[in-house]
Amino acid sequence: MRVALLITFAASKKEPLVAMMDRVHGAFLDAGLGEPAIHFNFGDGLIGGRVSSVDRVLKRHPELERFVTTAVPMPQIPGARRISNGPLSPSAGEAVAYTTLQAIAAGVPRSFPFPSVAIHFHSAAFGDLVPASLNAAQTIAGVLLGDSWWVNGRIRSLSACTVVEAEPGGKKLPPPPSAVAAVLAACGKVKRTVQVPLPEQNNAASAPGVRMPGEAGLVASANPEAARAVKTIVLDYRARLKEVVERAALPHELVPRSEALRGAGLGVTSGPRKPALERSFKPLGYNCRGESGTFTLRRRTPANLTLELHLDVGTWGHNVLAMFMVWGLGFKATLMLPVSANDLAGGQYPIGDADRWQKIVENFAALVAELERSFVPEIEAAAGPSPEWYQPEK
Repeated sequence: MRVALLITFAASKKEPLVAMMDRVHGAFLDAGLGEPAIHFNFGDGLIGGRVSSVDRVLKRHPELERFVTTAVPMPQIPGARRISNGPLSPSAGEAVAYTTLQAIAAGVPRSFPFPSVAIHFHSAAFGDLVPASLNAAQTIAGVLLGDSWWVNGRIRSLSACTVVEAEPGGKKLPPPPSAVAAVLAACGKVKRTVQVPLPEQNNAASAPGVRMPGEAGLVASANPEAARAVKTIVLDYRARLKEVVERAALPHELVPRSEALRGAGLGVTSGPRKPALERSFKPLGYNCRGESGTFTLRRRTPANLTLELHLDVGTWGHNVLAMFMVWGLGFKATLMLPVSANDLAGGQYPIGDADRWQKIVENFAALVAELERSFVPEIEAAAGPSPEWYQPEK
């Protein structure tokens, strides 16, 4: 079985873009992989009236005119003017001297304030193109460097994709080839790795889609029969959510959402949120990881399924949104969790003060315990165990 590994590295915008690019390029050469194929995209913004970085680059490098395109990437999404050798470029796939790319990268963002920059390095050792998405997008094996503008400033990213051959009955995934491992080591500290099991080529078109963590997007299931069986169970539980909540016997009834919204003033805070989560979920075997505006609580079952409670607690304000997920090879089951029996609609609910947050967490813990008694065993019975090595994200 082919498994794509999507690896995200720590990337600091304090490191000049050209320095990061040189570090990755040099890693390919040092690993003995030779000169990598480089795909690039230097894009202007969609809003007119601003400085055109494309024009500034063309003034210094007029030979790049043949790479300029405004081709539409997707229906109803306008194409920004950009310098690219990607599939939509009039010079798709053509190479540019690395020294030219260096000169452009060295000017980002001061001389060339491109709103979006993407530079992709590829070698056959990383694997072929990975057909990851059902909507015709693709995850490309290799190393991808990104630099873009957002409302809070420039955002830097560094990621890689490589493909390994796994034994479904094995305990561990095989390591990447040594040359690939050397390049990955040069990329720096790994923040997370997403495993994407890939379907057989002849089954990919008809397989159901599974939305994977991070940037992998919608992926054709590597286990279509399990994905279809799990979907039936999920739809049944969504229809019977009231019954599930009643069985869970939630310990707290919270005020209706409309009333909670009226009392959610800017000065009302819950204080640290992780301690309450750990008090309620550590006894259930879950670890807790916090990121900006989110918490993820996970544990694995004896059948190697991954149970995950994902809480958004700050992306859209001082509210909580909860999703319970069961991951297995080729499928994901997702249920939205309500905060109390009188708020079955789910969605965002005001967190309020520390007392209300504690009650919300205890209600979630009761719900998760009930789902582990009913929902999870049904999924395990329908889908069977997953390989010991499979972890959707770590």
